[in-house]
Amino acid sequence: MSNILITGYPRVGKTTLIKKVVEATGKNVVGFVTSEIKESNRRVGFSIESFSGLKLILASKENTQSKYRVASYGVYLENVDAIVDRVKQDLDTIDYEMIVLDEIGKMELFSSKFKVFVERCLEQNCVLGTIMHRDNNYTSKIKNRSDIVIYQLTEKNRGHAEKDIIKMMM
Repeated sequence: MSNILITGYPRVGKTTLIKKVVEATGKNVVGFVTSEIKESNRRVGFSIESFSGLKLILASKENTQSKYRVASYGVYLENVDAIVDRVKQDLDTIDYEMIVLDEIGKMELFSSKFKVFVERCLEQNCVLGTIMHRDNNYTSKIKNRSDIVIYQLTEKNRGHAEKDIIKMMM
């Protein structure tokens, strides 16, 4: 297997695709996924959850004290670091076949611990992840690594994406 990173515009279905691929492959997985937090059909934040069950708030509109902000969301940097610590522990204790990193994005990248962790995971050559569409210096460097396959998810190709990515992973 190689490292496969899915990119695309927000809300195109990257996280949904990750979850479907994980389920379809049946592989032992460590890592994390992010999800929207909604109240009355309005997005008010994001959660981050390890596959071993640690679920924390990644960012919230209510977090006005954070100096780490993306749009109207305050990022809980300590929760990003806590997920990194949990997944590092999982890497050492679980017999895994795949590392899921959903997402290598603006909020997570405020953490220097997270950046080091991503690079450690990529060295294992078994990452399935998502990465933000609009690059910064860090994501550009990641996308240009020789051990990375980038899959551009769009509304047009998302019907075939699961099969395509499973084929790439096998």
